[in-house]
Order: sequence, then C-alpha cells, then structure tokens
Amino acid sequence: MLNLKLALKSVLYPLYERRIFRSLDFAQTPHHIGVILDGNRRWSKANPSIDGDTSSARGHKVGASKIVNLLDWSEETQVKVVTLWLLSNQNLHRPADELAPLLKIISETIQELVARRRWEIRPVGSLELLPLDLQETLKQAAITTKGIPGVVVNVAIGYGGRREIADAVKSLILDKSHAGLTPSEIAAAVSVDEISKHLYTAGLPDPDLVIRTSGEQRLGGFLLWQSANSEFYFCEAYWPDFRRVDFLRALRAYSERHRRHGI
Repeated sequence: MLNLKLALKSVLYPLYERRIFRSLDFAQTPHHIGVILDGNRRWSKANPSIDGDTSSARGHKVGASKIVNLLDWSEETQVKVVTLWLLSNQNLHRPADELAPLLKIISETIQELVARRRWEIRPVGSLELLPLDLQETLKQAAITTKGIPGVVVNVAIGYGGRREIADAVKSLILDKSHAGLTPSEIAAAVSVDEISKHLYTAGLPDPDLVIRTSGEQRLGGFLLWQSANSEFYFCEAYWPDFRRVDFLRALRAYSERHRRHGI
C-alpha cells in the first residue's frame, strides 16, 4: 500500500506543479522574496542517514544543496531578488564544534554559487563578526559576480534585523557628522528615507514576500525594517524537504492576496 501511494504521488505531483505554474499571473508574482531557511537540524534528527547520522552539520549540508533549486525556481517565475538568511548574528555564539562545520558549509555554498556564474551575490549582515577567511570569501564573491545579469542573491550571514537598524542609524549619523552638521541638524536629518539608504540592502526593493519553512510562524529578526509591508508565507516542511510545489504554492498564495501595504 505504501509503495502504491508513493507511485501515485510521483505521478500526480508533477501534474499538480504544472497546474499551479500555468495558473500563475507573473504580473502578480513577487519581485523580491526573502527566505528563512529553517529546520535543517530538525530534519537531520527526523531523517537519520543509513549509518545513523543525525548531526546538525548533515542537515545544514543537505539544506545548502537545496539553494540552487530555489534560485532555479525563482528564475523561472521571474523573481528578481532573493534574500537568503543563512546565519543569524546570534548563531555566532553557538558552541565551536557546531559553528565551525556550519561556517565551512556556508563558505563552500557561496563558492559554489559563484562558480556557476549565474547570479550576482551580495553579502549582507555584520560581516566584521565573521572569521577572516569567510569575510574574504564573501568579499571575493561580491567582486566576482558584480553585474552578472539574473537574480540578485542577498546572502544574509551574521545577520540580525535589530543590529542592521542600529548599524544604519550609526552610519547615517557618521555621514552627517563628517559633513559638518551639528547634533541638532543630524537629529533633524534622521528620517525613514535616510535610514533606508544606510541599510544592508540599500538600493534594492523591499521584499514583497517572506517565506519561512519548518512551521515556525515568526520572523526571528529577519529583515525587520524591510518587511514592514511584506506578505508572509509559513510552510510546514523543513527546509531540506522544501519542494518546487511548495514554492509555487507560496507564489500562488501571494498572488491571491489583496495587498494593503501596511494599511
């Protein structure tokens, strides 16, 4: 009976995917998608390997391999910008035996994306908190891929939304101070538009849609400023199990909503 169900799914899901894809109005699909790639560790624990490996590193590695799929799906649905939350600044306080393999996986993933020469990679986050070798990898990724046509991929590493806003305000104050403004003049210059110009994602549109996997229904600090008017889609699947059909469902849900833009 189980084999029969699996066989039916293997036949029906591609048909279902095609049906959703054909129903999408690309004039109504999002231009910028933010994705919280959540559930790697839980996936590994729930899906032991043949040799019984349930480590966090294994989950992160499998999750990392899914990123290219996501970018392929984004291209075919005319998404222009994708922001991927790969590592929060709070994650940097994890035990060294857990953090080191994760940083290695992130570095290898970035290098793989660069090697494909298909996307412009833009690192965002408190990059100065990262190990020097990873900082260099991210710097070279940005330089090497700058101007490549296609999806712009923001890789949020060492990222925290509150810190981003604090960094933006600090940067704004320093700029105005260097321009010779007085404290009262600087205070008068602080505005929503001015702060936006100093965010990590300055110059890019705010996300239309934010997707979070693993069933958690919270932002956790992701793009706090930029997502003020975003739509949200929460998916039960752990990130390594996230499929094209799940992505298309998220786009369909987005296109069916009447956006109020915060009103």
